[in-house]
Amino acid sequence: MKYVFPLVVSVALCWLLFRDIDFSAMWAVIVGECRPQWILLGLAISVLSHVFRAMRWRLQLRAIGVEVSLWTLTLSIFGTYAVNLVFPRLGEVWRTDYVARRSKASFAEVFGSMVADRLADTVTVAVLTLFTFVIASTGVGAYLAQNEHTYRAVVATLTSPWLWLGVVAAVAVGFTMLVVLRRHPAIVAAKAQFRKLWQGFAALATMDHKPLWLLLTVAVWGCYFVQLLVAFFAFDFTADIVYNHGLAAVLLTFVLSSISMGVPSNGGIGPWQWAVIFALGIYGLDQARAGAFANLVLGCNTLLLIALGIITFICVAHQKSTQSIR
Repeated sequence: MKYVFPLVVSVALCWLLFRDIDFSAMWAVIVGECRPQWILLGLAISVLSHVFRAMRWRLQLRAIGVEVSLWTLTLSIFGTYAVNLVFPRLGEVWRTDYVARRSKASFAEVFGSMVADRLADTVTVAVLTLFTFVIASTGVGAYLAQNEHTYRAVVATLTSPWLWLGVVAAVAVGFTMLVVLRRHPAIVAAKAQFRKLWQGFAALATMDHKPLWLLLTVAVWGCYFVQLLVAFFAFDFTADIVYNHGLAAVLLTFVLSSISMGVPSNGGIGPWQWAVIFALGIYGLDQARAGAFANLVLGCNTLLLIALGIITFICVAHQKSTQSIR
């Protein structure tokens, strides 16, 4: 389920996404209208965001007494996204193990710092979502008013009793297991590991250089946003959206695409295009052009992650061979 389900989700969403798209028309748009220098600039900014993320994680690791080189942490970030393309969410486990081995630190503590790193991203997306829907509420409201079926589907999902019953049931089962089986060896061992994980997580509140950590968080997400912004200028039709609707249109697209990454899939393939096409549709862009933009941007970014992953695992193999010689 961990590996097959995300793949099924990706394939299903891609089928729904592409079944109504004319591929020849989409390819003609990409070949005839794209200015590739903007896409290349966006990819360079993407690499910079990974370096900023490694710098931010380094501050968290230092707070728990783990010292790792910036190069090692940068490779761990490159490798994370490459592994996630094949095995969603396993990349986080891989980078934790890689860094723990390189630094001879506790896996649980390093994993806790990684969880704090990801939680910071979740909070950032939540804040951006709230801010975006405040400033872009007029456009979203107008779109939903014109698409009653979409509006009803959103309301039905959020008000479904099955959704909330499932949440309550999951919480109840988890609480019951902790109470009834609290002395079970597996639960006792899990609690011991959780305490180590918590030490890595709690270091976020006690670490030094908090202003620098916040600045790096802004730098990471600023790079993500600017990467998408410059991609808008790769086509005249998306550049016109920026000129006519301002940065709010880019921000809405950015937030919806960021939320879509929470859907289990291989590297966001499927959900990400859906979110971007939906956002661009709010501003009147037809599906063929919106699909061309979404598929080109995600496709180029995926190729970049593959290339960075290859570089990472070559470097990791070289490190292992060097250690074995020593």
